[in-house]
Amino acid sequence: MIAAWLLLALVIGALLLLWHRQERILFQPPPMLGEPPLTGRVGYEAVDGQPLLAFMVGDPAISPGVLICFHGNADLAVWQIDWARLVERHTGYAVFLAEYRGYMSLGGSPTYASSRLDARAAYDHLRVTFGVPRERVAYFGHSLGSAVAAELAELHPPSALLLQAPFSSARAMARLIVSPPVVLAWRAISRIHFDTERIVSELDVPVSVTHGSRDRIVPVRMGTDVYRAAKRRGQLLVVENAGHNDVAEIAGDKYWEWFRSALQTSEIVDPRQEKA
Repeated sequence: MIAAWLLLALVIGALLLLWHRQERILFQPPPMLGEPPLTGRVGYEAVDGQPLLAFMVGDPAISPGVLICFHGNADLAVWQIDWARLVERHTGYAVFLAEYRGYMSLGGSPTYASSRLDARAAYDHLRVTFGVPRERVAYFGHSLGSAVAAELAELHPPSALLLQAPFSSARAMARLIVSPPVVLAWRAISRIHFDTERIVSELDVPVSVTHGSRDRIVPVRMGTDVYRAAKRRGQLLVVENAGHNDVAEIAGDKYWEWFRSALQTSEIVDPRQEKA
């Protein structure tokens, strides 16, 4: 009996700890070393007054479109500038690298709710300040950023949604990292409701996915699950021998072919009428 009560106390303690620290586990801002470059740096605010920043690579006034990008949980927008230059070179698209609060020495604490505010602020700033029409705006998200991009797409549909190493849902990820009792109590304790698989199944825009076959952080099956669930399928690229953060480097030219095709995809494909 004592052992049973101890086990129950441990489970309850674990649930309380996860409830309190869940967003600290999800969002892990790395230290910012040195001053970020001023070139292309853009400042704006979320609706709650939180100052934010982003980096614009390319000229949205002359580009065929603008790609709003959301990075993963332990990354920084400034670290994506070289990648963004390659995106512009290979696609012609300008790239808007949005940052979250709590990252890059920005104030505030990143949470599930604030990630939605920050994503909307990036979209609003691009549309209002830069005057980019909706039909010229596409979204890209990597890992956690894929969920942020998908939620923004649900509110403001883009011309295309590109997801790299997406997880199917927060609950599915919880099954990988926490014990079964915690998963069973997920709905009661979680403030994080990312559900990319559901969103893409209802989203009337082309959804493209790329994923490394040896991704040990987000399993490749989650990426293919997201793709297969999409109401409108774009392009799928599974990169053999690639992990979570080296898809572009391992895939090489195939990655950029995927990128260009994803931005140009317009044909509606019903996944229920197509074999996986």
